[in-house]
Amino acid sequence: MSTSTVRVAGSGDLSVDVPVLLELSTPLLGLPGHVRYSLEALDEHGVLFALRSVPADASDAPVRLFVVSPVAHFPDYEPTIDSDALTWDADAEHTAVLAVVHPGQGAQGGPTVNLLAPIVVDTRSGHAAQVVLDGDWPLRAPVG
Repeated sequence: MSTSTVRVAGSGDLSVDVPVLLELSTPLLGLPGHVRYSLEALDEHGVLFALRSVPADASDAPVRLFVVSPVAHFPDYEPTIDSDALTWDADAEHTAVLAVVHPGQGAQGGPTVNLLAPIVVDTRSGHAAQVVLDGDWPLRAPVG
């Protein structure tokens, strides 16, 4: 793995290298104006990452989200991604899926993961998109 990629855990023993710099086709839901992000591994297992916006200029306030490889916590998570929702020619071999983590709210519970709207990444180019899935996936699936 070079310094321009991070290792993301996949299903079973499979892992995939993902570019450190990601370019979204449209901004993440609720974060208008941010389309370039850097992905930083926060553990050695390829499960937890910081996703930080790359500011467009000095006046652009950066944002940071935490994302996980969802299969690490939800091994049966196999969403069907509509290729029409992506701006690149996607195939399973060159695709990684990340899910946004919502921090726990004090005594009300631990962190949750958004399985309804994963971030789909083309591992060859770093193109990415947040896709709202069809089906009954939870918006806040409890972790742990």
